[in-house]
Amino acid sequence: MTQALFISDLHLSAEGPDRLQLFLHFLRSRAASADSLYILGDLFDAWLGDDDQQPIAMEVKQALRQLRERGTELKVMHGNRDFLLGEGFCEASGAELISDPCLIDLYGTPTLLMHGDLLCTDDQEYQAFRKQIRSAEFASHFLSMTIAQRIAVAQEYRAKSGEANAQKSEDIMDVNQQAVERTLQQHRAQRLIHGHTHRPADHRFTLDNQTITRHVLGEWHGDHAEIVCVTEDGVNRETFTL
Repeated sequence: MTQALFISDLHLSAEGPDRLQLFLHFLRSRAASADSLYILGDLFDAWLGDDDQQPIAMEVKQALRQLRERGTELKVMHGNRDFLLGEGFCEASGAELISDPCLIDLYGTPTLLMHGDLLCTDDQEYQAFRKQIRSAEFASHFLSMTIAQRIAVAQEYRAKSGEANAQKSEDIMDVNQQAVERTLQQHRAQRLIHGHTHRPADHRFTLDNQTITRHVLGEWHGDHAEIVCVTEDGVNRETFTL
């Protein structure tokens, strides 16, 4: 039976070696038995550009390439931390970069894939910041810096982001239900799979007289991760450990 795996929010970094090892083991074992793997954003805690030659970047690209060569299709979506992933990364890893949102036919069900941050419309401060840093001007300026300078900028961003989020309510940082429904209607989807919020759950509701499911992916940790597996028989959550 064919199967598609969905993960997000791994936030891989040199500071989290346990999480990296868990992911590499996942690629060698569980992912290798799947027909396709979808990584829906924030594979890295920060992506400094496709010219980054740091050990973690090289190791992940090589492991992904090996998975692809074994026959598993590999789809990667930008997250809010690694939106600078580009064609260079794809060529090195064998991954295909997909848009956010991305509509696919998943075993007969029109399924919308997203990172999830676009649905957090109540957080207007974040949405304004997102628009600013996703601009071509920002990308050009950032990539013109040295790797050391980019690391410093990324560390500053993480610190400011953590401080800002600490002052926000939990509701503001979650998805807005109206935004969810509007996006599903726009794409004529019956299922939504996304990450970003770190609130893994399966939500069901009625929209236009149809039952809709929203599957939220969980954040990866150093000792375990949750994976969503979809087959023609349905959707299942799996816990993966070393």
